[in-house]
Amino acid sequence: MSEPTFVRPRVAVQRPHRADARRNFDALLEAAREVFAEQGTSGSLEEVARRAGVGIGTLYRNFPTRQDLFHAVYVDEIDQLCQTADDVADLPPWDALTAWLQRFIGYIATKRSILEELNRDSPMLKESKEAMYAAGEPLLARAQASGDARADLAFADLLQLVIGVANATYADEEQRRRVLALALDGARAGRSTA
Repeated sequence: MSEPTFVRPRVAVQRPHRADARRNFDALLEAAREVFAEQGTSGSLEEVARRAGVGIGTLYRNFPTRQDLFHAVYVDEIDQLCQTADDVADLPPWDALTAWLQRFIGYIATKRSILEELNRDSPMLKESKEAMYAAGEPLLARAQASGDARADLAFADLLQLVIGVANATYADEEQRRRVLALALDGARAGRSTA
């Protein structure tokens, strides 16, 4: 079996060329991710700018509308998810898959916080999903080829399992990790089908 190839999203965020402007841009994305996760999509843009350590004018120069910021946060999250597939490619197959799924949980949290503001029929969402699958499916295929993951496991089913675990309420982060480990144990090879 050939090594997996990972596809970067075609809807990548266009970062500024100057290093200082790029730092501000990235700080704004990270701050927006945090604010929207904590306060929902009505979170204060002034708070986003404050957390990023920039003025509100810098925020509006980079993201003229709130919708532009939602779009950029989402696309950046997909880009990071695809980058993670590249980053874990040299790990043993099962370790690579589970490391990517841990990052996928971060993506779920971001998506959940801004989903209501995204146009679900937009080409950007379709292309982002395609990029995500192109990054993650080869990791599952590699784990299946090595005998680590169940041969009967479909990638879409695995994502649904992880989404279910991620969307549950937990006492703390440690409990979430334990429940995810239990759920993924069912995806390991040698388990019977339902």
